[in-house]
Amino acid sequence: MNKVIMCGRLTKDPEIRYSQAEKQTCIARYTLAVDRKFKRDGEPSADFINCVAFGKLGEFAEKYLKKGTKLIVTGRIQTDTYTNRDGQKVYSIQVMVEEQEFAESKAQGQQNPQQGATQNGQAHMDGFMNIPDGIDDELPFN
Repeated sequence: MNKVIMCGRLTKDPEIRYSQAEKQTCIARYTLAVDRKFKRDGEPSADFINCVAFGKLGEFAEKYLKKGTKLIVTGRIQTDTYTNRDGQKVYSIQVMVEEQEFAESKAQGQQNPQQGATQNGQAHMDGFMNIPDGIDDELPFN
């Protein structure tokens, strides 16, 4: 089974092109910055995953996606190899998009990403509340 599910933000606007076949197909390429759950010192905090969407998915990307958009993508990993001009073998990995959907509302995406929860427990941009320190004793499910 080859199935990938990931959530991240577009690093730049999608690159769009159309195939040259009789029936043109939209091809959208974009990169998702996906946060790592665990991070060691000196390592990056995110992975940058190349994604390719064809047809209606590509047209959707062309119309609605832009740099900073938070997406949930489902797809499959595809690897390719080719020999470059210098005679070196080059390997590439990309996710072939099968489904893509917004991971936040348009209003949330337009807010300042530096805004987060306040000390009084207001919602983070991701919809979760910040639980204040010292409240553990009051929670019924410890």
